[in-house]
Amino acid sequence: MSPSFPTFVADLPITRAALDFAAEHHAGQRRDTDGAPFILHPLEVAQLLRGRDYPDEVVAAGVLHDVIEDTDVGGDELRERFGARVAELVESVSEPDGEGTYAERKARLRDRVACASADAAAVFAADKVAKAREFRLGLVRDGGHGAIDTDKLDHYWACLTLLEERLGQVPLVRQLRFELEALALLPPAFTGS
Repeated sequence: MSPSFPTFVADLPITRAALDFAAEHHAGQRRDTDGAPFILHPLEVAQLLRGRDYPDEVVAAGVLHDVIEDTDVGGDELRERFGARVAELVESVSEPDGEGTYAERKARLRDRVACASADAAAVFAADKVAKAREFRLGLVRDGGHGAIDTDKLDHYWACLTLLEERLGQVPLVRQLRFELEALALLPPAFTGS
């Protein structure tokens, strides 16, 4: 195992291989909210899944969930390297090809997730929890002068509705509800001028 990855992946061989692969393909990418290496986001998603006792293949899909959208990797390459199950999970949470507004593209993604397996919906939920936390970081970074895009917030609330219908009140869905409600009801306070 690479010493640069957290210990929670120690007993997950597929996830370890996925982390090496994702780190290579996301190399040089940075998170907008805090400038951290982008791989931190897939790691957070994987940790959320592992913390809920999802199996190695699902945690690995959490690590890989952005490679189709954000790199030159395709589903066939994932299938060849990580197997059909992992590739199917990643493809199920990747935005479908096509033009349109942000709202139209995200509606197609939600439609895809609505038809996907419960494990794919769990990967989607973990991604949304991690991203909702990043929204808070973005507000802090902007010192209270920025705002979260309304279309993004609408998408995240629609994701919550979808996930509550699809998965019920599983821990990841309850956590997403908390993150969104906390963002709305208890936004970060700013004491600076």
